[in-house]
Amino acid sequence: MQLTKTEEQLMQFLWKLEKAFMKDLLDLFPEPKPATTTVATMLKRMADKGFVGYKEYGKSREYFPLVEKSDYFSKQVNGMIKSFFNNSAAQFASFFTKETDMSTAELEELRKIIDTEIKKKSND
Repeated sequence: MQLTKTEEQLMQFLWKLEKAFMKDLLDLFPEPKPATTTVATMLKRMADKGFVGYKEYGKSREYFPLVEKSDYFSKQVNGMIKSFFNNSAAQFASFFTKETDMSTAELEELRKIIDTEIKKKSND
């Protein structure tokens, strides 16, 4: 399952706050803010998709994420690699490093991350 761009923005707010009432979420939207009914509809769709849960306090609902941010984005990146790069992480890395205009320092940092992961996998 995937989120729309607007749902993803709302999910970012929930990940940041960890739990929130409708008013808390509306406060985070930039102007012009969406209507309360629009946000309520999005939250219902997101709950139906299994991304959001809530607790009821009388007529109020406190919403919280059911999906970890890292899990969601990991699935998105893996889906992109599968769809656009023939399921090749190497093709993705090549594109990513060439097309994002990374500095030498950023490339060195990326190399350290990759070297660390290689060591971890070698020890398994």
